[in-house]
Amino acid sequence: MEPGDDPIAIRADSFVLTERGAQVTIECWNSARNLVRRVRAIQSEKRGRLDLEIERFPRAAGTLSIVDLADPANRDAGRRGSRLKYRERFRRSLRRQFPDWRVAELSVDPDLHHTLSPSFPRAFLRKGDAGLAAIGAAPDSLSPEGALSFGLIWLDYLRKREARVRVDALAIFVPPAAAATTAHRVRYLNTNLAQYRVFVNDPGGHEDAVDPGEYANFETRLAVSTVFEHTWAGRLASIDGVERRDVAGGASFAIHGLEFARASAGRLHFGIDHKQIAHAGSVVEIEELARGLARLRSPWAADRQNPLYTRRPEAWLESQVRREIERIDATLGSAPVYGQVPQFAGGERTVIDLLAADRDGRLAVIEVKAEEDIHLPLQALDYWMRVKWHLDRGEFSGSGYFPRLELSRRAPRLLLIAPALDYHPSNEVVLRYLAPEVETERIGVGVEWRQELRVMFRVASWDHHGPSSVKPG
Repeated sequence: MEPGDDPIAIRADSFVLTERGAQVTIECWNSARNLVRRVRAIQSEKRGRLDLEIERFPRAAGTLSIVDLADPANRDAGRRGSRLKYRERFRRSLRRQFPDWRVAELSVDPDLHHTLSPSFPRAFLRKGDAGLAAIGAAPDSLSPEGALSFGLIWLDYLRKREARVRVDALAIFVPPAAAATTAHRVRYLNTNLAQYRVFVNDPGGHEDAVDPGEYANFETRLAVSTVFEHTWAGRLASIDGVERRDVAGGASFAIHGLEFARASAGRLHFGIDHKQIAHAGSVVEIEELARGLARLRSPWAADRQNPLYTRRPEAWLESQVRREIERIDATLGSAPVYGQVPQFAGGERTVIDLLAADRDGRLAVIEVKAEEDIHLPLQALDYWMRVKWHLDRGEFSGSGYFPRLELSRRAPRLLLIAPALDYHPSNEVVLRYLAPEVETERIGVGVEWRQELRVMFRVASWDHHGPSSVKPG
């Protein structure tokens, strides 16, 4: 494996090691590539891996690794090889786009202490006393949309580390699949704190600069809000612990966020993992399912390791927030509170989205997360942007949402809710770079939120380039 190129498999008929005096030359080839390298020295040697200092022709230094992929210690070697390959492509992109700048640092090494991921190569460029942070996502990245989160963390880290350099810009390189998401997010970053440039890699190995301002439309739709009526709906909703929620075209029935029945198109489907169509004789069975689920999923259940107790913690926390939303924020109306209102075009989100309104008609986007997540701020921004987009077009009232309430045209508030000990330390860094228009509040709840929803702290950022307020719950 060699940084910047695909790995070549060593085979008996395509590998030659030649010794001439004190010089050793490696040759290896396949149908697409021929490699010839002179070995200068052994950098490191361990079981299953040999790292060499080599000389390309003519006399350009580099590194080459011979790796046994069957050795358990090298199970991630292929992934690292792919990262090293993209690192060199990223280096070439930086030189093309910023020819007057010097690449002072370029790395794919992890830095867990500063929350810097090896999945995205990061660079620091210098020109005099000016600095530029850059980050890239390879075409085969599992989640290239995450590059911006780590890019903001990298920018913030460089600003603290490079005290004598003015680091006031971030360049983000992403594949086409992540272009729209990244551009939309960049539109709502604070340009008073930094400047942002977005580049989209093309299949040919080059990149094109894009203008985030051209990304003004969303692939999103707003379902019509209706109240569903069914002969069994009232009977199921009367069972102790059952939560009924009207959804698009029907109604959902759940215990602490775990759905066990759904009514739509005049039919009732029930079950947890696999739903089946109910008939007249199924009502008693569904009631027993609900009561059994209520026992196992009780906040005071004896067996807290039971899969039905531990399943879908975000949904459970969301049900607590719905029921006691005025404890979260006394200005919010207890009803109606909607879930997943704008429908995303594709992909499953790892956070749960709620939409509420205060007594003055101002919308509040509520993001619920039960565990630590680096990407929570920007995932929340994704939903906030779509809510604002529909609000600006006056589509909520026309689709039946918040009846008898005149909605304010002010930008929605953004509330992030998670257990107090489960906020990632970098969340506050990323939130700091959101535009002042995105008024946020980070709310931490007590660890025993299943038993009682208690607000432990609030961090409000009404001015993202000024101080934040920290208030106990």
